[in-house]
Amino acid sequence: MPYLLLLFLFSLGTLCAQGVTVTDLRFEQQDNTLGVGETHPRFSWKLRSDARDVMQSAYQIRVATDARDLARGRKLVWDSGRVDGDQSVLVPYAGPDLESRKRYFWQVRVWDKQGKPSEWSAAANWEMGLLNPADWVAEWIKPMEAGDQSQSLPTPRLRREFSLDRQIASARLYVTSHGLYAAEINGERVGDQLLTPGWTAYQDRLQYQTYDVTDQLQAGQNAIGVTLADGWYRGNLGWGGQRAVYGDELALLLQLEVTYRNGRQERIVSDGDWRSSTDTPYRSADIYNGVAYDATREQAGWSSRGFDAAGWQGVSVANHDKEVLVAPVGPPVTVTEVLAPREIFITPAGDTVIDFGQNLVGRVRFTVEGPAGQTVVIHHAEVLDKDGNFYTANLRTAKQETSYTLAGDGASTFAPAFTFMGFRYVRLKNWPEMPRAEDFRAEVIHSAMEETGRFTSSDSLINQLQRNIKWGQRGNFVDVPTDCPQRDERLGWTGDAQAFARTAAFNYDVSGFFQKWLSDVSADQLPSGAVPHVVPNVLGENAAASAGWADVATIGPWTMYLAYGDQRLLEEQYPTMKAWVGYMKDTAGDDLLWNTGSHFGDWLFYSVGNDPSGISAITDKYLIAQAFFVHSTDLVARAAEVLGKTEEAAEYRELARRLRQAFRDEYVTPSGRLVSSTQTAYILALEFDLLPEEVREAAARRLVDNIERYGHLTTGFLGTPYLLHVLTRFGYTDTAYTLLHRKEYPSWLYPVTRGATTIWERWDGIKPDSTFQSEGMNSFNHYAYGAVGDWLYRRSAGLDTDPAAPGYKHLVLQPHPGGELTQAHATLETPYGTAASGWTTTAEGLEFTVTVPPNTTAELHLPNARQESVQLDGQPLVQGNGVRSHRQSADHVMVELGSGTYRFSLPITSSR
Repeated sequence: MPYLLLLFLFSLGTLCAQGVTVTDLRFEQQDNTLGVGETHPRFSWKLRSDARDVMQSAYQIRVATDARDLARGRKLVWDSGRVDGDQSVLVPYAGPDLESRKRYFWQVRVWDKQGKPSEWSAAANWEMGLLNPADWVAEWIKPMEAGDQSQSLPTPRLRREFSLDRQIASARLYVTSHGLYAAEINGERVGDQLLTPGWTAYQDRLQYQTYDVTDQLQAGQNAIGVTLADGWYRGNLGWGGQRAVYGDELALLLQLEVTYRNGRQERIVSDGDWRSSTDTPYRSADIYNGVAYDATREQAGWSSRGFDAAGWQGVSVANHDKEVLVAPVGPPVTVTEVLAPREIFITPAGDTVIDFGQNLVGRVRFTVEGPAGQTVVIHHAEVLDKDGNFYTANLRTAKQETSYTLAGDGASTFAPAFTFMGFRYVRLKNWPEMPRAEDFRAEVIHSAMEETGRFTSSDSLINQLQRNIKWGQRGNFVDVPTDCPQRDERLGWTGDAQAFARTAAFNYDVSGFFQKWLSDVSADQLPSGAVPHVVPNVLGENAAASAGWADVATIGPWTMYLAYGDQRLLEEQYPTMKAWVGYMKDTAGDDLLWNTGSHFGDWLFYSVGNDPSGISAITDKYLIAQAFFVHSTDLVARAAEVLGKTEEAAEYRELARRLRQAFRDEYVTPSGRLVSSTQTAYILALEFDLLPEEVREAAARRLVDNIERYGHLTTGFLGTPYLLHVLTRFGYTDTAYTLLHRKEYPSWLYPVTRGATTIWERWDGIKPDSTFQSEGMNSFNHYAYGAVGDWLYRRSAGLDTDPAAPGYKHLVLQPHPGGELTQAHATLETPYGTAASGWTTTAEGLEFTVTVPPNTTAELHLPNARQESVQLDGQPLVQGNGVRSHRQSADHVMVELGSGTYRFSLPITSSR
């Protein structure tokens, strides 16, 4: 009997080990779980199994404040108990209120669909930040500054020394500022984050950061130092020469909390006892203009103990608001990659230039040696002109300059802080000797988003296009989604962000990034409901309410809901969504036609000078406004339905119906012809279902006729994101591929053929004759037209989510082979695990390879196929082994799949 019992227990353990394991525990939408501000957090995890059709049937979460207690299942703060269901993403914590500063440990186990439990997962942890304004005992302090506030002043430094007892158990630094800050303890930089505290709607939301500085402290004397810089708060912002948009005084709020091993705590805080100095090496630091650094002014040891601060001044205490302080929810800005020079050369104009081979956003770290007092200068540019010379006219007034004065004490290495540049090329001025490649590195800087998606194809130009899209996203996702990263602008244009949001969510995990920024959209929304052109809003109250731009208020939250299934984000943004639709309704009046106001329209559409012949594709701006009015109202109705607001959903559906009718009465003839007969007009009318069913096919045909008549696309920022989707939806995938493959201007591949490594602002930023478009607005790193990446993922490779089960809980896999491609494949790290969809043409026919993550299901559409011809893993298609069902649907075969990886093949005879 003991032997049988032992055998039974061994078999049970084997079954458990061979079943499901729980991995990748995640807290909220964050990887950084230090200094958390969410008081009602949610947990996510992934299942791992080699088997097919794996589903979770139940889960159990437990939380403790001690890792050993958690492992033993004792002294638990919260135990969910066994909860039946397959939810494994954003499961809400339902325990006692969480406490400031406290660290919590958690783990989870699950039961599979056969009822077998997994082992407990490895433990994960998070630590709460300062949840209440009263937790901040520090005071806001200001350095003693004097000078002309109309220009960038030397960056002030603040410092303080303090003494600590022995046996330090842990230490946390909580810090924020008006302006940017960089903190040091005992001569060492704190953390690796840059451009802190980030850019938000400062008047309502100011982020603070939390750092674990335990290892930087020691018993006895210590010192802390902080450098402040203008940043977005006080620096140049916008193209009108404006400065100090948020305030003209820099300030620091800092709280260092030390816990000893005996449990005693000690705080070192910003207060009136600190010292400050403006006799610092950074003579200026500006987002647009770069930095001027004088190494002869360096004060060795200024942030270390024992430094002689006799020449330093005091500080003043300020009464700034602490109610606006929030913990970050998005990823920090860091150095994410380092590139070596591709080439160093002399231009025809005689300039020494370094080519890093990639248009990027960041800074140059360099090593230089020379006599004291010599100043070397680095200028940054995106492109060379047609003669091969350094080109900076498109920067407008932005200097993008690093000026460095040598101390003359041997070789020194420097990388500028408090700024970022958009560049591929740098020009060296006054260098003491011929530069060596090993002395220069380009450090890539952006929000440290996790890469989640990849798209590859058989076409090298399209693959380069995809790389350009990703680099454009990296360069412009620097805490806010900016339009461009190089000229005197770099603002959070709402139209660019809404156009690109879905593509962004494929390339990288932007859940926290958009959660943070959409909170600023809500904060900056005007009382009327109007949404500013840029967020954070630095252009004023009159710069608001443009169709397709302000609609980020509805499109942004809905897109994030589709990508991540985050219903809470939808709920938080719902008042903003309603308020924007309310603004349009109030402005439209009784006839429900929104035909007033100033709108950007289909920005940067195809245009031929002042051509009166109609070659330029000018779309009626009020037609566009009405189209987005309908679309936003539709999205509010859908959001209301998801949130259980049934009556409101019905009200908005009825409003959308009436708005559609108003659109038809004003802009559509009885035969379905639009009064504005551009590609964008037909695209929006078809994408947003504005036309009666019976005329949509004819309208799609008119769209194709227009494309064939021009021979290319003519769309701008608002029409382009939907162009290929509409063509595919109405059966014109061949036309979509024709546009995708086009290499001549205007097209997506034209910039690629001209050597582009990012997406351009204009279709012809560099004209076919190699001259430039208008220098007043010609960015070579502008992601809006990169929205085509969404079509590559969702239509070409066929990887999509079901709106009824968002966040890829139920996948829709609908690949569209075609064009000149012989292969297209996409992978995406979803909240449930890796999903993939792709196809390859072979001598025998077509192969489709798909991967469905555990705890999800998928509906696969096999195009131009018959059930009897489909093979799975080399065998006839039958139910079982992950195939839940299959059926014929017109000329498609529909296969419902459980999790796993599958290889389907269709013989060439089954194609069209």
